Amino acid sequence: MDAGLARGLKDVVLDTTESSFIDGEAGVLLYRGYTIHDLAQQSNFEEVCYLLLHGALPKQTQLDAFSQRLTSQRALPAEIIEVIRLVKYSHPMDVLRTATSALSAFDPDTEDNSREANVRKSERLTAQFPTIVAAHHRIRGGFDPVAPRDELAHAANFLYMLEGREPSQEAVESMDLDFLLHAEHGANASAFAARVTASTLSDMHSSIVTAIGTLKGPLHGGAAEAVQKMTSEIGEPANAEAYIKGKLEAKERIMGFGHRVYRAEDPRARHMREKSRVLGEKLGHSEWYQILTQVEKDMAPYQSRGIFVNVDFYAGSVYALLGLPEDLFVPIFAIGRIPGWCIEILEQYDNNMLIRPLLKYTGPKDLPFVPLEKR
Repeated sequence: MDAGLARGLKDVVLDTTESSFIDGEAGVLLYRGYTIHDLAQQSNFEEVCYLLLHGALPKQTQLDAFSQRLTSQRALPAEIIEVIRLVKYSHPMDVLRTATSALSAFDPDTEDNSREANVRKSERLTAQFPTIVAAHHRIRGGFDPVAPRDELAHAANFLYMLEGREPSQEAVESMDLDFLLHAEHGANASAFAARVTASTLSDMHSSIVTAIGTLKGPLHGGAAEAVQKMTSEIGEPANAEAYIKGKLEAKERIMGFGHRVYRAEDPRARHMREKSRVLGEKLGHSEWYQILTQVEKDMAPYQSRGIFVNVDFYAGSVYALLGLPEDLFVPIFAIGRIPGWCIEILEQYDNNMLIRPLLKYTGPKDLPFVPLEKR
Protein backbone atom coordinates (compact mmCIF):
# COMPACT_ATOMS: atom_id res chain seq x y z
CA MET A 1 0.00 0.00 0.00
CA ASP A 2 1.19 3.52 -0.75
CA ALA A 3 2.93 4.92 2.34
CA GLY A 4 1.04 8.18 1.90
CA LEU A 5 -2.38 6.55 2.12
CA ALA A 6 -4.50 5.81 5.18
CA ARG A 7 -7.19 3.66 3.56
CA GLY A 8 -10.39 3.72 5.53
CA LEU A 9 -8.72 6.47 7.60
CA LYS A 10 -7.24 3.67 9.73
CA ASP A 11 -5.30 5.00 12.74
CA VAL A 12 -5.99 8.60 11.70
CA VAL A 13 -6.84 10.76 14.73
CA LEU A 14 -9.69 13.04 13.71
CA ASP A 15 -10.12 15.26 16.77
CA THR A 16 -10.19 15.26 20.55
CA THR A 17 -13.11 13.91 22.59
CA GLU A 18 -14.23 13.71 26.21
CA SER A 19 -17.08 11.25 25.62
CA SER A 20 -15.29 7.89 25.44
CA PHE A 21 -11.81 6.34 25.63
CA ILE A 22 -10.81 3.13 23.88
CA ASP A 23 -7.55 1.20 24.33
CA GLY A 24 -7.76 -1.43 21.64
CA GLU A 25 -4.60 -3.25 22.70
CA ALA A 26 -5.66 -3.63 26.33
CA GLY A 27 -9.39 -4.03 25.67
CA VAL A 28 -10.48 -0.97 27.64
CA LEU A 29 -13.59 1.18 27.15
CA LEU A 30 -14.47 4.20 29.27
CA TYR A 31 -17.50 6.47 29.06
CA ARG A 32 -16.35 9.92 30.27
CA GLY A 33 -13.71 8.25 32.47
CA TYR A 34 -15.89 5.45 33.89
CA THR A 35 -15.03 1.85 32.98
CA ILE A 36 -17.69 0.00 31.01
CA HIS A 37 -17.53 -2.80 33.58
CA ASP A 38 -18.58 -0.56 36.48
CA LEU A 39 -21.31 1.00 34.37
CA ALA A 40 -22.61 -2.38 33.15
CA GLN A 41 -22.74 -3.76 36.69
CA GLN A 42 -23.90 -0.73 38.66
CA SER A 43 -25.63 1.72 36.33
CA ASN A 44 -28.48 1.78 33.81
CA PHE A 45 -29.17 3.26 30.39
CA GLU A 46 -30.87 6.46 31.55
CA GLU A 47 -27.98 7.25 33.90
CA VAL A 48 -25.45 6.59 31.13
CA CYS A 49 -27.43 8.82 28.74
CA TYR A 50 -27.25 11.63 31.27
CA LEU A 51 -23.53 11.02 31.75
CA LEU A 52 -22.87 11.22 28.02
CA LEU A 53 -25.11 14.16 27.19
CA HIS A 54 -24.48 16.25 30.30
CA GLY A 55 -20.91 15.35 31.19
CA ALA A 56 -21.22 13.84 34.68
CA LEU A 57 -23.10 11.18 36.60
CA PRO A 58 -26.38 12.65 37.82
CA LYS A 59 -27.55 13.20 41.36
CA GLN A 60 -30.92 11.63 42.12
CA THR A 61 -32.84 14.86 41.51
CA GLN A 62 -31.05 15.36 38.19
CA LEU A 63 -31.74 11.78 37.12
CA ASP A 64 -35.39 12.05 38.09
CA ALA A 65 -35.79 15.25 36.06
CA PHE A 66 -33.94 13.77 33.11
CA SER A 67 -36.03 10.59 33.14
CA GLN A 68 -39.18 12.68 33.31
CA ARG A 69 -38.06 14.67 30.27
CA LEU A 70 -37.49 11.44 28.35
CA THR A 71 -40.84 9.92 29.26
CA SER A 72 -42.70 13.12 28.41
CA GLN A 73 -41.25 13.12 24.89
CA ARG A 74 -41.77 9.48 23.88
CA ALA A 75 -45.03 9.95 21.97
CA LEU A 76 -44.82 10.59 18.23
CA PRO A 77 -46.90 13.14 16.30
CA ALA A 78 -49.85 11.54 14.53
CA GLU A 79 -48.30 12.57 11.21
CA ILE A 80 -45.20 10.47 11.95
CA ILE A 81 -47.37 7.43 12.63
CA GLU A 82 -48.95 8.01 9.22
CA VAL A 83 -45.51 8.20 7.61
CA ILE A 84 -44.65 4.87 9.26
CA ARG A 85 -47.87 3.36 7.88
CA LEU A 86 -46.96 4.57 4.38
CA VAL A 87 -43.56 2.84 4.47
CA LYS A 88 -44.50 -0.11 6.68
CA TYR A 89 -43.18 -2.73 4.24
CA SER A 90 -39.68 -1.24 4.28
CA HIS A 91 -36.81 -2.58 6.36
CA PRO A 92 -37.03 -1.30 9.96
CA MET A 93 -33.81 0.70 9.50
CA ASP A 94 -35.28 2.44 6.45
CA VAL A 95 -38.38 3.27 8.48
CA LEU A 96 -36.26 4.60 11.35
CA ARG A 97 -34.30 6.77 8.91
CA THR A 98 -37.44 8.12 7.20
CA ALA A 99 -39.31 8.80 10.44
CA THR A 100 -36.30 10.57 11.97
CA SER A 101 -36.01 12.79 8.93
CA ALA A 102 -39.72 13.60 9.09
CA LEU A 103 -39.51 14.37 12.81
CA SER A 104 -37.37 17.41 12.06
CA ALA A 105 -40.50 19.11 10.69
CA PHE A 106 -42.22 18.73 14.08
CA ASP A 107 -39.34 19.50 16.43
CA PRO A 108 -39.86 22.79 18.33
CA ASP A 109 -36.14 23.55 18.04
CA THR A 110 -35.78 22.80 14.32
CA GLU A 111 -34.39 26.22 13.40
CA ASP A 112 -32.24 26.58 16.51
CA ASN A 113 -28.72 25.14 16.21
CA SER A 114 -27.50 26.38 19.59
CA ARG A 115 -25.94 23.89 21.99
CA GLU A 116 -28.87 24.17 24.38
CA ALA A 117 -31.34 23.40 21.60
CA ASN A 118 -29.24 20.51 20.33
CA VAL A 119 -29.10 18.97 23.79
CA ARG A 120 -32.89 19.18 23.88
CA LYS A 121 -33.05 17.53 20.44
CA SER A 122 -30.68 14.83 21.68
CA GLU A 123 -32.94 14.00 24.60
CA ARG A 124 -36.00 14.09 22.37
CA LEU A 125 -34.49 11.73 19.79
CA THR A 126 -33.32 9.35 22.53
CA ALA A 127 -36.91 9.20 23.77
CA GLN A 128 -38.45 8.86 20.29
CA PHE A 129 -36.27 6.16 18.75
CA PRO A 130 -37.84 3.24 20.69
CA THR A 131 -41.32 4.50 19.84
CA ILE A 132 -40.53 4.60 16.12
CA VAL A 133 -39.14 1.07 16.07
CA ALA A 134 -41.95 -0.36 18.18
CA ALA A 135 -44.71 1.46 16.27
CA HIS A 136 -43.40 0.15 12.95
CA HIS A 137 -43.12 -3.39 14.32
CA ARG A 138 -46.74 -3.27 15.44
CA ILE A 139 -48.06 -1.65 12.25
CA ARG A 140 -46.33 -4.09 9.89
CA GLY A 141 -47.82 -6.93 11.92
CA GLY A 142 -51.32 -5.57 11.39
CA PHE A 143 -51.73 -4.07 14.86
CA ASP A 144 -52.11 -0.54 16.17
CA PRO A 145 -49.11 1.01 17.92
CA VAL A 146 -48.99 0.67 21.69
CA ALA A 147 -48.81 3.99 23.51
CA PRO A 148 -45.78 4.50 25.77
CA ARG A 149 -46.21 4.29 29.52
CA ASP A 150 -44.65 7.00 31.65
CA GLU A 151 -44.11 4.78 34.69
CA LEU A 152 -41.88 2.35 32.77
CA ALA A 153 -38.15 2.89 32.36
CA HIS A 154 -36.61 3.19 28.89
CA ALA A 155 -35.88 -0.49 28.19
CA ALA A 156 -39.07 -1.74 29.84
CA ASN A 157 -41.20 0.71 27.89
CA PHE A 158 -39.61 -0.32 24.58
CA LEU A 159 -40.36 -4.00 25.19
CA TYR A 160 -43.88 -3.13 26.34
CA MET A 161 -44.57 -1.10 23.18
CA LEU A 162 -43.32 -3.98 21.01
CA GLU A 163 -45.65 -6.61 22.43
CA GLY A 164 -48.33 -4.72 24.33
CA ARG A 165 -47.69 -6.66 27.53
CA GLU A 166 -45.55 -6.26 30.62
CA PRO A 167 -42.04 -7.59 29.93
CA SER A 168 -40.26 -9.92 32.35
CA GLN A 169 -37.58 -8.58 34.65
CA GLU A 170 -34.99 -10.72 32.85
CA ALA A 171 -35.97 -9.21 29.51
CA VAL A 172 -35.84 -5.66 30.86
CA GLU A 173 -32.41 -6.18 32.44
CA SER A 174 -31.07 -7.73 29.23
CA MET A 175 -32.33 -4.91 27.02
CA ASP A 176 -31.15 -2.20 29.39
CA LEU A 177 -27.67 -3.75 29.47
CA ASP A 178 -27.59 -4.00 25.68
CA PHE A 179 -28.54 -0.34 25.29
CA LEU A 180 -25.89 0.68 27.83
CA LEU A 181 -23.11 -1.33 26.17
CA HIS A 182 -23.87 0.19 22.75
CA ALA A 183 -24.36 3.76 23.96
CA GLU A 184 -21.06 5.25 22.76
CA HIS A 185 -17.96 4.03 20.95
CA GLY A 186 -15.89 6.90 19.63
CA ALA A 187 -15.46 7.65 15.95
CA ASN A 188 -17.02 4.43 14.65
CA ALA A 189 -18.34 4.53 11.10
CA SER A 190 -21.79 5.89 11.92
CA ALA A 191 -20.56 8.43 14.46
CA PHE A 192 -17.89 9.61 12.00
CA ALA A 193 -20.52 9.91 9.27
CA ALA A 194 -22.69 11.98 11.62
CA ARG A 195 -19.70 14.21 12.38
CA VAL A 196 -19.08 14.76 8.66
CA THR A 197 -22.65 15.97 8.22
CA ALA A 198 -22.47 18.11 11.37
CA SER A 199 -19.18 19.62 10.19
CA THR A 200 -21.06 21.30 7.34
CA LEU A 201 -23.24 22.92 10.05
CA SER A 202 -26.21 20.93 8.92
CA ASP A 203 -28.78 20.22 11.63
CA MET A 204 -28.97 17.52 14.30
CA HIS A 205 -31.70 15.50 12.55
CA SER A 206 -29.76 15.45 9.26
CA SER A 207 -26.66 14.26 11.09
CA ILE A 208 -28.58 11.48 12.85
CA VAL A 209 -30.16 10.38 9.54
CA THR A 210 -26.63 10.06 8.16
CA ALA A 211 -25.66 7.90 11.11
CA ILE A 212 -28.69 5.63 10.68
CA GLY A 213 -27.89 5.08 7.02
CA THR A 214 -24.30 4.19 7.88
CA LEU A 215 -25.24 1.82 10.69
CA LYS A 216 -27.51 -0.13 8.34
CA GLY A 217 -24.51 -1.49 6.43
CA PRO A 218 -23.66 -5.12 7.30
CA LEU A 219 -20.01 -4.27 7.94
CA HIS A 220 -21.07 -1.98 10.78
CA GLY A 221 -24.38 -2.76 12.42
CA GLY A 222 -25.27 -6.18 11.06
CA ALA A 223 -22.93 -8.43 13.04
CA ALA A 224 -25.44 -9.61 15.66
CA GLU A 225 -27.92 -10.66 12.98
CA ALA A 226 -25.17 -12.46 11.04
CA VAL A 227 -23.95 -14.29 14.16
CA GLN A 228 -27.43 -15.52 14.98
CA LYS A 229 -27.81 -16.85 11.42
CA MET A 230 -24.45 -18.59 11.81
CA THR A 231 -25.58 -20.14 15.10
CA SER A 232 -28.69 -21.55 13.43
CA GLU A 233 -26.59 -22.95 10.58
CA ILE A 234 -24.21 -24.71 12.98
CA GLY A 235 -27.14 -26.32 14.79
CA GLU A 236 -25.23 -27.92 17.66
CA PRO A 237 -21.84 -27.48 19.36
CA ALA A 238 -20.31 -30.59 17.79
CA ASN A 239 -20.67 -29.04 14.34
CA ALA A 240 -18.79 -25.84 15.19
CA GLU A 241 -15.26 -26.98 14.32
CA ALA A 242 -16.18 -28.26 10.86
CA TYR A 243 -18.25 -25.15 10.17
CA ILE A 244 -15.40 -22.84 11.06
CA LYS A 245 -12.92 -24.84 9.02
CA GLY A 246 -15.19 -24.74 5.97
CA LYS A 247 -15.73 -20.99 6.27
CA LEU A 248 -12.04 -20.21 6.65
CA GLU A 249 -11.05 -22.48 3.77
CA ALA A 250 -13.55 -20.60 1.61
CA LYS A 251 -11.91 -17.31 2.72
CA GLU A 252 -15.10 -16.24 4.50
CA ARG A 253 -15.34 -14.37 7.78
CA ILE A 254 -16.53 -15.85 11.05
CA MET A 255 -19.01 -13.18 12.09
CA GLY A 256 -18.73 -11.63 15.53
CA PHE A 257 -14.94 -11.96 15.60
CA GLY A 258 -12.45 -9.18 15.19
CA HIS A 259 -12.87 -5.45 15.53
CA ARG A 260 -11.48 -2.42 13.76
CA VAL A 261 -10.11 -1.08 17.07
CA TYR A 262 -9.74 -3.95 19.54
CA ARG A 263 -6.80 -6.38 19.42
CA ALA A 264 -7.92 -7.91 22.71
CA GLU A 265 -11.39 -9.04 23.69
CA ASP A 266 -14.00 -6.34 23.27
CA PRO A 267 -14.62 -5.36 26.93
CA ARG A 268 -18.36 -5.28 26.31
CA ALA A 269 -18.42 -8.91 25.18
CA ARG A 270 -18.06 -10.42 28.65
CA HIS A 271 -21.30 -8.82 29.80
CA MET A 272 -23.32 -10.06 26.80
CA ARG A 273 -21.72 -13.51 27.16
CA GLU A 274 -22.90 -13.74 30.76
CA LYS A 275 -26.35 -12.38 29.88
CA SER A 276 -26.67 -14.99 27.11
CA ARG A 277 -25.77 -17.74 29.58
CA VAL A 278 -28.09 -16.61 32.36
CA LEU A 279 -31.03 -15.83 30.08
CA GLY A 280 -30.65 -19.15 28.24
CA GLU A 281 -30.69 -21.08 31.50
CA LYS A 282 -33.73 -19.21 32.83
CA LEU A 283 -35.69 -19.74 29.62
CA GLY A 284 -34.58 -23.34 29.16
CA HIS A 285 -32.79 -22.60 25.87
CA SER A 286 -29.05 -22.86 26.47
CA GLU A 287 -28.30 -24.35 23.06
CA TRP A 288 -27.34 -21.05 21.42
CA TYR A 289 -24.98 -20.15 24.26
CA GLN A 290 -23.39 -23.60 24.06
CA ILE A 291 -22.86 -23.27 20.30
CA LEU A 292 -21.37 -19.80 20.66
CA THR A 293 -18.97 -20.79 23.44
CA GLN A 294 -17.82 -23.74 21.34
CA VAL A 295 -17.21 -21.47 18.36
CA GLU A 296 -15.24 -19.17 20.64
CA LYS A 297 -13.11 -22.09 21.84
CA ASP A 298 -12.47 -23.29 18.29
CA MET A 299 -11.43 -19.77 17.28
CA ALA A 300 -8.99 -19.43 20.20
CA PRO A 301 -5.90 -20.09 18.02
CA TYR A 302 -6.61 -16.85 16.17
CA GLN A 303 -6.36 -14.73 19.32
CA SER A 304 -2.62 -14.47 18.71
CA ARG A 305 -3.54 -12.41 15.63
CA GLY A 306 -5.74 -10.10 17.69
CA ILE A 307 -8.98 -11.77 16.64
CA PHE A 308 -11.37 -12.00 19.59
CA VAL A 309 -15.14 -11.91 19.98
CA ASN A 310 -16.82 -8.50 19.85
CA VAL A 311 -19.93 -7.26 21.64
CA ASP A 312 -22.25 -8.49 18.88
CA PHE A 313 -21.12 -12.12 19.11
CA TYR A 314 -23.43 -12.90 22.01
CA ALA A 315 -25.92 -10.06 21.46
CA GLY A 316 -27.83 -11.90 18.73
CA SER A 317 -28.53 -14.85 21.02
CA VAL A 318 -29.88 -12.49 23.69
CA TYR A 319 -32.20 -10.83 21.16
CA ALA A 320 -33.35 -14.23 19.90
CA LEU A 321 -34.01 -15.47 23.43
CA LEU A 322 -36.20 -12.40 23.94
CA GLY A 323 -38.19 -13.43 20.86
CA LEU A 324 -37.13 -10.46 18.74
CA PRO A 325 -37.11 -10.83 14.94
CA GLU A 326 -33.70 -10.63 13.28
CA ASP A 327 -34.47 -7.49 11.30
CA LEU A 328 -34.89 -5.59 14.59
CA PHE A 329 -31.34 -6.36 15.74
CA VAL A 330 -29.80 -3.32 14.01
CA PRO A 331 -32.59 -0.88 15.03
CA ILE A 332 -32.05 -2.02 18.63
CA PHE A 333 -28.37 -1.17 18.18
CA ALA A 334 -29.48 2.30 17.01
CA ILE A 335 -31.73 2.79 20.04
CA GLY A 336 -28.73 2.18 22.26
CA ARG A 337 -26.32 4.26 20.19
CA ILE A 338 -28.42 7.43 19.78
CA PRO A 339 -26.95 9.24 22.84
CA GLY A 340 -23.44 8.46 21.58
CA TRP A 341 -24.24 9.82 18.12
CA CYS A 342 -25.69 12.96 19.69
CA ILE A 343 -22.68 13.69 21.92
CA GLU A 344 -20.32 13.15 18.96
CA ILE A 345 -22.36 15.68 16.98
CA LEU A 346 -22.39 18.11 19.89
CA GLU A 347 -18.62 17.84 20.19
CA GLN A 348 -18.26 18.46 16.47
CA TYR A 349 -20.37 21.62 16.72
CA ASP A 350 -18.41 22.79 19.77
CA ASN A 351 -15.06 22.80 17.97
CA ASN A 352 -16.07 22.63 14.34
CA MET A 353 -13.93 22.30 11.27
CA LEU A 354 -15.28 21.08 7.94
CA ILE A 355 -14.21 17.45 7.51
CA ARG A 356 -12.71 17.18 4.06
CA PRO A 357 -10.08 14.43 3.50
CA LEU A 358 -8.16 14.08 0.26
CA LEU A 359 -8.06 11.34 -2.34
CA LYS A 360 -4.93 10.31 -4.20
CA TYR A 361 -5.62 10.39 -7.92
CA THR A 362 -4.37 7.29 -9.82
CA GLY A 363 -6.06 7.82 -13.20
CA PRO A 364 -4.59 9.14 -16.46
CA LYS A 365 -3.58 12.78 -16.90
CA ASP A 366 -3.46 15.27 -19.76
CA LEU A 367 -5.62 13.22 -22.14
CA PRO A 368 -6.35 15.02 -25.41
CA PHE A 369 -10.03 15.87 -25.72
CA VAL A 370 -11.69 14.27 -28.75
CA PRO A 371 -14.82 16.05 -30.07
CA LEU A 372 -18.01 14.02 -29.97
CA GLU A 373 -18.26 13.64 -33.75
CA LYS A 374 -14.75 12.12 -33.93
CA ARG A 375 -15.09 9.51 -31.16
